[in-house]
Amino acid sequence: MRKSAVVIGASGGIGRAIANALDEEAQFARIWRFARSAPGDDHLDLEDEASIEAAAARVAGGPAPALVIVATGLLHEGANGPEKALKELDPAWLARSYAINAIGPALVAKHFVPLLPRDGTPVFAALSARVGSIGDNALGGWHGYRAAKAALNMLIRNVAIEQRRRYDRSIVVALHPGTVATKLSAPFSGNVAPGKLFDPERAALQLLDVIEGLKPHDSGKLFAWDGAEIPF
Repeated sequence: MRKSAVVIGASGGIGRAIANALDEEAQFARIWRFARSAPGDDHLDLEDEASIEAAAARVAGGPAPALVIVATGLLHEGANGPEKALKELDPAWLARSYAINAIGPALVAKHFVPLLPRDGTPVFAALSARVGSIGDNALGGWHGYRAAKAALNMLIRNVAIEQRRRYDRSIVVALHPGTVATKLSAPFSGNVAPGKLFDPERAALQLLDVIEGLKPHDSGKLFAWDGAEIPF
C-alpha cells in the first residue's frame, strides 16, 4: 500500500516548495499540507496542541505517513529579532522563540511520530539550523534563536531514541536547509556568500535528497543541506 507524506508549515517558502516537490515526484498516495494560515481542516497552529492533535487524527484516517516534515521556524517578528548581546534579552521574546522553534515541533512529534508505519524506513524530520549547534558555535549572539534550535536538536535526539525502541528502522532527524530566500532570512541575506543563498525550490530538492540518503543509523542527528553531519 502506498503511503502518505505530511508537511507542517506548508504555506511557508520552504514548506510549500517541499510539498510541491513531493507532489511532482508522485511517490506518495497523498501529500498532507498543514499550516497556521491554512483554512478549515488544514489549519495547524504550533501554539495550539488541539489543532496539532486534530491534524494527526485526520492523517491517521488515511494511508500511513512514511514522511513527516516540520518546515517551520521563527527568527524575527515585528520589532523583535536575533539578540546581539545579553542586554537585549527579553523574556517574552525568548518564550515566543522557544514556543515556535522547539515546543511546537516537539508537540508535532508527540502526535505524529506514533503514526509512522512499522515497515520500511519512515522519516520524521524537523528544520533546525547550524546556529543551533553548540559544538559549531564560535561567534555567539542570536541567543534566543540559537538556544531554541539547540533545544529542538535535543528533542530530536530524545525522540529518535524513544522511537528506536518502537521500530528500529525509523529515522528521526533535524535538518539545516542553509540560507534560503524566504521571509525568515530576508533581513540577513545581504551577508550571505555568493552561491550560498538558495531559492526555496532548490532548498527543497536538496533537503529531499538528504532525506532519501538517510539510513536508520543516522537517526537522532543533525544534517546540513549537503548531507554533512553537524555536531549538536
